[in-house]
Amino acid sequence: MPPKKKEVEEEPLGPWSLGRFSSNLKVGIVGMPNVGKSTLYNALTNCAIPAENFPFCTIDPNNTRVNVPDERFDWLVNTHKPKSVVQPYLEVVDIAGLVKGAADGAGLGNAFLSHIKATDGVIHCLRAFDDADVIHVEDRVDPVEDIEIITNELRVKDLEFMNNAKAKLDKDRPTAPAAKKEKENEMSTIDKVIECLESGKDVRNNMENWTTNDVMYLNKYGLLTSKPAMYLVNLSRNDFQRKKNKWLVKIHEWIQAHGGGSLIPFCGEVEAELQAVEGEEEKEKWLKENELTTSLPKIIKTAFSMVHLIYFFTAGPDEVKAWCIRKGYKAPQAAGAIHTDFERGFICAEVMSFDDLKSMGTEQEVKAKGRYRQEGKGYTVEDGDVIFFKFNVSGAKGKK
Repeated sequence: MPPKKKEVEEEPLGPWSLGRFSSNLKVGIVGMPNVGKSTLYNALTNCAIPAENFPFCTIDPNNTRVNVPDERFDWLVNTHKPKSVVQPYLEVVDIAGLVKGAADGAGLGNAFLSHIKATDGVIHCLRAFDDADVIHVEDRVDPVEDIEIITNELRVKDLEFMNNAKAKLDKDRPTAPAAKKEKENEMSTIDKVIECLESGKDVRNNMENWTTNDVMYLNKYGLLTSKPAMYLVNLSRNDFQRKKNKWLVKIHEWIQAHGGGSLIPFCGEVEAELQAVEGEEEKEKWLKENELTTSLPKIIKTAFSMVHLIYFFTAGPDEVKAWCIRKGYKAPQAAGAIHTDFERGFICAEVMSFDDLKSMGTEQEVKAKGRYRQEGKGYTVEDGDVIFFKFNVSGAKGKK
């Protein structure tokens, strides 16, 4: 009797499996009106879009690229002193404020929710400062209640979408056995998603109950509650400086009870003032004199990793460039970020880790100490890899 074949265990599905497997991802800043979204967006992007003291001063979404700060990239630039430099970046979208009833169209809610659907991750902006001169649409300051309102509106919209999808699928009358089975599988997923949403649970917080088949359909639907989320708390200048606020513990407890996520306090007032200071040295001086820090680098880095993006480097005297890819990409897919020919004609990837390169100083030293390696099609690219790709398309060999 032949021995039984060992069953290969699948990697447990996590939030990383949800969303578009693309390197061109963007995050949206979401929250109620007048909580500091546009002020944050202006600080992140060094832009000057309207940030006024009235609800819905933002209607059409503003979209821009934000450079991701990275000391590894800076080291490569200082080492190679290249002719061209291309920094890693993240696309950020400022979305108009949502209000209670948005899923039913309140406050132009349907349009604003569609703007969120076009993003790949959500930055929840919460107001935790008291200021009688800054209007709150609910006429009170309660960031926990605010996040309850926002997340509920997202679930209601997803539930509406799934019920419509179920009604549409129910009308289908496939005749082929394969098509019938496909309808049965999708209907099973739809019912599970509806049950999840009706129980008050977000899709991304229900990973233990999703199968690989379910995830395939979920990625087709692009539901609002399947998107990764992080939470920014806008504090008063005084609270930010003393690192204390009565709402922080309550917000943290809410986040932990709803799937977890990164919580970053910031001060919109400080970031707005810092934006007006010209020059990096002057900004550093201003922060030191006022005994303040900026939260922007941490916000950008956290948002970048939140949507499961990493980057690898190509580096030399001509150019140092960070290439954004989705976490989990194999070497050929990463090569395709440079050019489709690199993926199509992939031969191998010559790889060294950034840490090895920095500690040893030069590529020659990395090679001399046996840390420079060739990887094939099965290699999963790691964040910070420094890579040269070899490829061959139609007999034309190349190296990048």
